[in-house]
Amino acid sequence: METQLLEVFRTVAHLGSITAAARRLRFTQSAVSRQIAALEAEVGARLLDRLPRGIALTEPGRALLPHAEAVLDRLAVARQAVGDLESLAAGRLRVGAFATAVAAVVPRAVTSFRAAFPGVTVSLVEGFSPALLERLATGDADLAIVSTAPAGLPDPGRFDLHHLLDEGMLVAVSREHRLAGRGTIRLAELAGESFVASSPRAAETLLGGSAAAGFDPRIDIVVGEWTGKFGCVAAGLGVTLVPALAARMAPADLVLLRLHPDDEPVRKIYAATPAGRTRPPAVTHFLSHLDDAARDLHRPAGN
Repeated sequence: METQLLEVFRTVAHLGSITAAARRLRFTQSAVSRQIAALEAEVGARLLDRLPRGIALTEPGRALLPHAEAVLDRLAVARQAVGDLESLAAGRLRVGAFATAVAAVVPRAVTSFRAAFPGVTVSLVEGFSPALLERLATGDADLAIVSTAPAGLPDPGRFDLHHLLDEGMLVAVSREHRLAGRGTIRLAELAGESFVASSPRAAETLLGGSAAAGFDPRIDIVVGEWTGKFGCVAAGLGVTLVPALAARMAPADLVLLRLHPDDEPVRKIYAATPAGRTRPPAVTHFLSHLDDAARDLHRPAGN
């Protein structure tokens, strides 16, 4: 049943006149009559009695009218709901991000996005990149901010990747460390140092790129959380690689050293979405806010 037939029927019933309904709908009287006739043929009953002045609903017409109104009202609500999603007047956005992205770029993007689209509910889940990608694949997230270290590049066959930034690494040492007074160091100068990392296997940590380049780090202390890593380094138990995004998290009793450009591991950071799926409007707009936040992180102070 065409909804336009129901709309014409409702308008005629409310106005009590085919002529008035034709003016309201901007149809000809004959077009309105044809559509009423088509609806009567579809339901198998006469719906209107044509009177010298206007119309009167038949018993079947009175029975149909509330159902026609309910269908049309429900359709209007559905159209409004879709329109609200398209205009971002409503909806949701589920974001996943790895820890240091949550410490820097993601909160800025969420704040500006919420200010622009207060009707959209934004949720944020922190996790490791492989787990975030699985959430994305199973539909438990709309977008995930992931990195290439230590897990490597996400499968471009499963995910569309939107590049946000390239992130360098710093070395955190205690204030009493022999290299604490240096601005830039070489990896070779850390040979024999005890590293604090999230796994005993260098390939599974931020040290993976350094290990692949021929540097063999000695990992004596395995700690997963940044607060624990920084505590161990501050106590002089070792050194650790710190992503640039996490630099602001480092406590005052640590010194952050730059690595020589020839030695510095760099990881790429992407916003991933499921490949082959239509991006919701909220995701498309949030990507722009992520781009702005990433640019702000690299903008010199005062600009």
